[in-house]
Amino acid sequence: MRHLFLNGLAASAGGGLTYLRNVIPHLAARSDVQTTVLLSPDLGQEFGKLPNVIFLEGSSQAGAARRFWQEQTMLPRLIRRSRADVLISAGNFALRKSPVPQLLLSRNALYTSADFFRDLRARRDYRIWLDTRIKGVFAKRSIHWADLTVAPSAAFAQELRQWTGRNVVSIHHGFDRDTFFRDTTPLPADVQQKLGASKDSLRLLFVSHYNYYRNFEILFRAIPLVQARLGDRKVKLFLTCKLRSEDNPGFYNAEKASSLVRRLGLNDHVVELGAIPYGLLHHVYRACDIYVSPAYAESFAHPLVEAMASGLPIVASSLPVHQEICGAAGVYFDRLSAEEASEQILHVALSSEISRDMARQGELRSKDFSWRHHVDQIISIVGNLNRSGVIVAGSP
Repeated sequence: MRHLFLNGLAASAGGGLTYLRNVIPHLAARSDVQTTVLLSPDLGQEFGKLPNVIFLEGSSQAGAARRFWQEQTMLPRLIRRSRADVLISAGNFALRKSPVPQLLLSRNALYTSADFFRDLRARRDYRIWLDTRIKGVFAKRSIHWADLTVAPSAAFAQELRQWTGRNVVSIHHGFDRDTFFRDTTPLPADVQQKLGASKDSLRLLFVSHYNYYRNFEILFRAIPLVQARLGDRKVKLFLTCKLRSEDNPGFYNAEKASSLVRRLGLNDHVVELGAIPYGLLHHVYRACDIYVSPAYAESFAHPLVEAMASGLPIVASSLPVHQEICGAAGVYFDRLSAEEASEQILHVALSSEISRDMARQGELRSKDFSWRHHVDQIISIVGNLNRSGVIVAGSP
């Protein structure tokens, strides 16, 4: 039986949590693999006891720099004690001197995003600029330290190859339809009320906590342009966040975005639902008409797959990652153009035939993503990986 050591200590929000919540149960279901998982205490309690999985708790209070240093000094001892055969580093940073072959999972597109650094300079947010630059140095070194790096999309794998000159393979993240739609618990009453009050509107949805790289402001500027063409039918944009800095992870200033909503007169058009439990998100998707994503940096984008599985057509910025994930289920616009965003939203909204065809294409496309298949590919790679980072047989 192969023994994996999965370092998930860095997972605190967004895609990192989605990844671990889906991958760990599939690892537990494998009788040919034992997995030791290092997690924050809160996340460890969420899983309870699982077969073939041993949970270790690590400190979740330290900042990124301190956590990185703790991992470099603590992890080798834990790996040796566990007698694991392979280390899977799941948080963009690798162990410098791993005692066993190491697979790095790299999924942070900000380190390679020129748009993000330009945006930070324009906002004069030099704290985040410096923090991201420093982390980027270690993320780049990590790709050299690891025996092999895996990216969640072919487009992002190509970015990492150009950035580092190292071999990077791509394995799509997955989607489990049965799990995603399983919870029949109704939404909280206040969320139901907000969604129900808009049933005659064009309901747009964007699932994300607030940050800069998801490019909320372009979407806000597109709303008046869409409304001008729709006449009496009102546009509603639903957000699964609050536009207050303290209600979002990280150090992003959400107040400027909130101020933009007020200046554009969108208080009645932008509806802040707040964070929705993952198991209940399917109710929100199915209450809306179009899923929109104006992000200018992305490595996979789980909500796109969730939206497609929920029968929503996609309007997204023309990132190679978005086009790779959605294909014919989406229409695309320049990431910096509110005008193009509005045109593409209207292109879908004004034609029921186009909307239905895109929804059908999306439901078909969503079936191409599988967490079980993702785990199968990861295990195939670690079973055939030597210390030179060469896949020697039988892996993707």
